[in-house]
Amino acid sequence: MDLLSPPLKTVIPGTLNIVASDFDARPMSYVVDGLHLGYEPDVARAVCQRLGLNPVWHNLPMAKFYPSLQTGKYDLVWFNQAITPERQAWANFTRPYGYFDEAVLVRVESTASSPAELAGLRVGGLADSTNLALAASFADAQIVPFPGSDNVLPEMLQALRTGEIDALVDDELVLLVAAEEDPRLKIAFSVPTQVPFGIAVCPGQPELVDALNATLSDLIADGTLLQLWSHWIPWKPFPLR
Repeated sequence: MDLLSPPLKTVIPGTLNIVASDFDARPMSYVVDGLHLGYEPDVARAVCQRLGLNPVWHNLPMAKFYPSLQTGKYDLVWFNQAITPERQAWANFTRPYGYFDEAVLVRVESTASSPAELAGLRVGGLADSTNLALAASFADAQIVPFPGSDNVLPEMLQALRTGEIDALVDDELVLLVAAEEDPRLKIAFSVPTQVPFGIAVCPGQPELVDALNATLSDLIADGTLLQLWSHWIPWKPFPLR
């Protein structure tokens, strides 16, 4: 930020209060010994460095993300947030900092390899998410929504392991890690949805939205986001120009 410019208005001057979750969503976001790691936290730090802000993360259940944002205690939500009309009713979104595909995870003995083969099966996903909307598009699949608790991903994975559900729809990157770490699970198929993820800013902060957008554009133009993407998500082409 230009040193001659007035300080950017945030809830606490000099601080960016970020609503997020501490659950393990590698490579996008995870926490080790209190340190936030992954693509999203690294982008957040790069943005805050340019804007002269100190990022502070607050661990909240996903179901409380947007109601909490309305309290005025936080500046924004930055945690795996697909830009959807439903969420835009609660917050103002920045330009995307990435586009992401979705996938279906099953137990290793499953023979399902396409949406048609999920007919009659119980397919879980996060309630009110693009993932569950995708699951609803699978003909005759039985949709099982999971409330957005602060432990929702482990809950959904455990439900799949124990047979409470037959398949799980989520962001491809997150499910790839789950499949790599648990030999009982595998990716059935991926869907190239290229869902845009953005930063959800508390209403009434247009200057903050503009500053975030300008900074993201600068970080794309100078190659910083490409570098961070290549570090955390090297197997996927960088989607931003």
